[in-house]
Amino acid sequence: MREWWRDAVIYQIYPRSFQDTTGDGVGDLAGITRRLPHVASLGVDCIWLSPIFMSPQKDMGYDVSDYTDIDPLFGTLADFDALIATAHDLGLKVITDQVLSHTSDQHPWFKASRKDRSNAKADWYVWADPLPDGSPPTNWHSHFGGPAWEFDPGRGQYYLHNFLASQPDLNFHNPDVVDAILATCKFWLDRGLDGFRLDTVNYYFHDQQLRSNPPANAKPQVMATDLYGMQQNIYNKTRPENLGFLEKLRRLTDQYDDIMMVGEVGEMGDRSIEIMGEYTAGSDRLHMAYSFAMLGPDWEPDHFRRCIEGFQKGAPDGHPKWSFSNHDVPRHATRWADRSVSEDAVARQSIAMLCAFEGTIGIYNGEELGQTETELTYDELTDPPALRYWPAVKGRDGCRTPMVWETDASHAGFSTGSPWLPVKPPQAARAVAAQEAANDSVLHHYRAVIAFRKANVSLTLGKTRFLDAPDPVLAFTRTAPEQTLTCVFNLSDSPQTLTVGDTRLVGPHHATLDGATLTLPGNGYAYMWGTTEFT
Repeated sequence: MREWWRDAVIYQIYPRSFQDTTGDGVGDLAGITRRLPHVASLGVDCIWLSPIFMSPQKDMGYDVSDYTDIDPLFGTLADFDALIATAHDLGLKVITDQVLSHTSDQHPWFKASRKDRSNAKADWYVWADPLPDGSPPTNWHSHFGGPAWEFDPGRGQYYLHNFLASQPDLNFHNPDVVDAILATCKFWLDRGLDGFRLDTVNYYFHDQQLRSNPPANAKPQVMATDLYGMQQNIYNKTRPENLGFLEKLRRLTDQYDDIMMVGEVGEMGDRSIEIMGEYTAGSDRLHMAYSFAMLGPDWEPDHFRRCIEGFQKGAPDGHPKWSFSNHDVPRHATRWADRSVSEDAVARQSIAMLCAFEGTIGIYNGEELGQTETELTYDELTDPPALRYWPAVKGRDGCRTPMVWETDASHAGFSTGSPWLPVKPPQAARAVAAQEAANDSVLHHYRAVIAFRKANVSLTLGKTRFLDAPDPVLAFTRTAPEQTLTCVFNLSDSPQTLTVGDTRLVGPHHATLDGATLTLPGNGYAYMWGTTEFT
């Protein structure tokens, strides 16, 4: 029997920003439960909840202080159980964000570890002596600026943190740490969870010899918030030992029915596709993985083809997950708008393209509304990198602003109180209620395209073969034993005309076919029966 997740559509919910039921301005589990019928109406299969566990919220929950309890900001364990039950009644699976590579510095494990060098948890985190001149042990960078090492005067040592200094990295070389982490995962599986989204899945292990990274080979890729891309990050992450832990985690999940794990590969470029393949190869590692390969500025046919063909070649038995937006990057309706007819045109074309990709696909809440990036002022920010580097860095708050439900309601129906991030008019104008009332809305288009994907075996089971089409057109076939579809996308704001073979348009499309002439407007797209060549 084919596993449910292999062609699933996963809907990411950012709990802080989905629906507030208490008036404190922060979304909660009860709010998510209330809005689940909207999610189910899209035709998706699963929801992914960004972190909801106990946390001081220095990095919006990605700094966990208790892996086995719900943060009161979001509700209680009873609220979680009610959410799971409602989701299952609606036919939705539920996975949660598991942040396993690091904890909060307020976690009891770290509080014990930093006391001295001889306590029972002294080696549960990555500690190292200063170099003779007092500088950090390696040249590794933190993603949020500065060295990846913080000096602790109590122990007289540095500890490793790949992100904030308040997010110390666990020492996965210690088997007690591995056992403890596996126990926390088992806790949620026993509670009825359907799987995990594994944050920074290639960061679990570090080089025990503490070797410094060499400089980048090619043109340095300086990421917006740090200097990570100026090094070959070969000693601080993606270590070979990672595979052994993934296999242990898979053995745990295999004890349950229908569990799925998807890993976030924290890497850019072609290397990220290689890691995705490696981490999903065979049947004893991750069920699937995704990277930032399609979450950046690239919007060229060759880029998408290279990503998908690279995965096919590197992991013929692996499984990918593809998405265009999430809580860490600017929304794609804005990110790609400067090369498109409009933000709505990007939204419509992108879901048509995403639904044509082989594998599992992901949607970020609000994406189904064609939601755009919110412009914020410094005093409205909460994201640590933006607060540190403004105005050069805008941070991630712009894609995290609240979900909009009712155009004319206070804060677009998100909260009766002042929301943690503001709801501004350009975003409120895209509210669910307004789009429900308009038959030609982006929301209705999302439902139609997702339904078309699910109704056609070529798009759920079919294999992908790319066709040679003139730039800026991306074209490929999806072929299953019962049918073949040709999928064509004009990744530009200028009309494109192609001569095709004997075929016909089917399903949602933004194109015309006159005899053998296929005309694609700017951001046009088409599904066509059969295989065709372009001239």
